Amino acid sequence: MDALPSFYDDLDGFRAEGWRRLAEGVANRHSPFHTPALATVDAAGRPRLRTVVLRAVEAGERSLRFHCDRRSDKAREIARSGRAALHVYDGQTKLQLRLEGRARPHHDDAVADAAWAGALAMSRVCYGIEPAPGTALATGDAYALPGEDPEARLGRENFCAVVLTAERIDLLYLDRRGHRRAVFSWEGAGWDGTWVAP
Repeated sequence: MDALPSFYDDLDGFRAEGWRRLAEGVANRHSPFHTPALATVDAAGRPRLRTVVLRAVEAGERSLRFHCDRRSDKAREIARSGRAALHVYDGQTKLQLRLEGRARPHHDDAVADAAWAGALAMSRVCYGIEPAPGTALATGDAYALPGEDPEARLGRENFCAVVLTAERIDLLYLDRRGHRRAVFSWEGAGWDGTWVAP
């Protein structure tokens, strides 16, 4: 029988494992934590869900960063509500993470500039697509990408770095010997965590 993970009955260890896996997801493009699902709510109150690429994690700051096109629905929804949630499930390790918090879009500031500077040219090209994301097209290929000149801005004016500051984390580990689920809330000076029924 497989050994139980060290966080199985360790509340603080469970939270630390969640942050460790998120940080690992930034560096490892093969990790399920590299591409979490992002949830927002549109102007009509309908939930919206899509995949994003996790670009940075700072556990001590409770922050995560991903990028989007500032012309997109998700950018508008985040700007309007100031809130978002992420979901990741790793089927191999049977670990689910749900994270909710305050989201702040960065367009023309030092955060956006640093994120843009760290982005690969092939990623930058995506922000130069015309017309804007979500625009109806006559045919599937009726959009244009900018040239890949490394000196060109390649859509910088459309680039948005979103920083999500975690306020709630819900972790679930599945095991035939007994599942473990814990919920953590940020209480201003630290995390308040409790085990909950899975």
